[in-house]
Amino acid sequence: MKIDVMVAGEAHLRFVTQINDAIDEAAKQRGTGIARRTDEYIADKINSGKAIIAVNRDEFVGFCYIESWGHDEFVANSGLIVRPQYRGMGVAKRIKQAAFDLSRKRFPNAKLFGLTTGEAVMRINTDLGYEPVTFAKLTDDEEFWQGCQSCVNYDVLQRTNLTKCLCTGMIYDPVKVAKKKAAEAEAAAEAKKKSGSFWSRLFGK
Repeated sequence: MKIDVMVAGEAHLRFVTQINDAIDEAAKQRGTGIARRTDEYIADKINSGKAIIAVNRDEFVGFCYIESWGHDEFVANSGLIVRPQYRGMGVAKRIKQAAFDLSRKRFPNAKLFGLTTGEAVMRINTDLGYEPVTFAKLTDDEEFWQGCQSCVNYDVLQRTNLTKCLCTGMIYDPVKVAKKKAAEAEAAAEAKKKSGSFWSRLFGK
């Protein structure tokens, strides 16, 4: 078995119906009632270079696509699916990493976000640098929230005026991450400087 993960291309259009069926089945199992996308919609994501696919030779294994919202200020990785027989092999993590890298390349200044009830996805997102946030920090693009209407928990979202639901909101803010890394690098440099100064005083060098 050799599972390859890559940006989907024209050669993968033959898997569109399988992808949609797999997303449908997973939604039913989770009881979330996520709306089925049209085959044309999935095909458009593939044709526009905004999808990640995993394959085992000529067999479809997993999939994910990216969407931008709020004039490209926010980007979400959606439709993550791994076929049951391939779960537990780390495929979802590889797909999420590839989708993350693609999102950062296509939309370098955008905040990446997602809504999930899955513990495994939360762990993957955390490893990628996402942090849990309130819904108020996510996109206010009405079209995005309309996509929640088919979920069985949509009444919860309505009652709370789009402020909370059973899903956890997570976000990767490139500006915040850059500042954090810069602060860590500065702290490390300062610690190294102090350490060098200590040994210099100790040995009179």
